[in-house]
Amino acid sequence: SSKMSEVENAFRKFAIYGDTSASGNDMTGKNFSKMCKECGVMDGKAVTSTDVDIVFNKVKTKGARTINFAEFQQAMKELCGKRFKGKSPEEALQAVYGLIEGKEPGSVGATKATKVGGVERLTDTSKYTGSHKERFDESGKGKGLAGRQDLTDNSGYVGAYKGAGTYD
Repeated sequence: SSKMSEVENAFRKFAIYGDTSASGNDMTGKNFSKMCKECGVMDGKAVTSTDVDIVFNKVKTKGARTINFAEFQQAMKELCGKRFKGKSPEEALQAVYGLIEGKEPGSVGATKATKVGGVERLTDTSKYTGSHKERFDESGKGKGLAGRQDLTDNSGYVGAYKGAGTYD
């Protein structure tokens, strides 16, 4: 039954993917199809996204928007015969679970910055000149407000006066 806990673990990880309020006990159709796609259950030939959606709607409780782990296992029983034709239902099911166990959703909350074409040159702060380069420190990090505004000098001297502080 250690295999089952591996699969259940993966189920929970995908169930909470992209939903901060999710408990991990129920999975939405979107996350179900994401899981099928990323674990290789959906291969685009024997099992398509349409198949996955149909099976999802077949196993879920009428009127519900999510499936629990038991319904998920039922869905896998439906899909495994399609995905592994010619294997016995039991073998096919184990093969599908083999694809799923230990998997997690890819790219969790990580959006990679694009560096295509001119974007790299535009975002390279070392190439900035004039007043714009004042907005960044040496490492290229923005200075925030301090770099954006001319901070007022309330010393009482005129802007370009060189002899500030020399008067007794």
